[in-house]
Amino acid sequence: MMEDLLQAGVITTTHGIRGEVKVFPTTDDVHRFEDLDSVLLDTGREYMELEIENVKYFKQYAILKFKGIDNINDIEKYKGRSLYVTRDQAIPLEEDEYYIADLIGLDIYLENGEKFGVLKDVMETGANDVYIVETEEGKEVLIPAIHECVLDIDVEENRMEIHLMDGLLD
Repeated sequence: MMEDLLQAGVITTTHGIRGEVKVFPTTDDVHRFEDLDSVLLDTGREYMELEIENVKYFKQYAILKFKGIDNINDIEKYKGRSLYVTRDQAIPLEEDEYYIADLIGLDIYLENGEKFGVLKDVMETGANDVYIVETEEGKEVLIPAIHECVLDIDVEENRMEIHLMDGLLD
């Protein structure tokens, strides 16, 4: 199922007393927030649109200031909450790139057509992503997201075909 909202970051903590927040980006480009006018905050009950007033950076974090939120008490309760963008605000993908939200839940098949499991999560490592697959037997198997292992991805068909390299099931 194609998700309409894509996670752009997570509010980790407040920054100062004037309503700024430190955001851990869950996007490939931390500078992504400069191109956005607003984000959607998951309050736990609803999505609240917040207009971005200012963006600065600290280490790997984006420091965001939202219009109308001018003190720490207005934003503190949202620590740990996710910020989303709509699919039409998302960065266009290159060929063979996918949004993680579109991959989770894909049915995983071996190259002989046998169903192997379901993609449960994506672990982002330095070199390449790793797909966490729950097998039909309920075991967890880690599949590196490399061309030698991932033969085909068809998001519309909710299907991924993989080649199990020697040693992956040990």
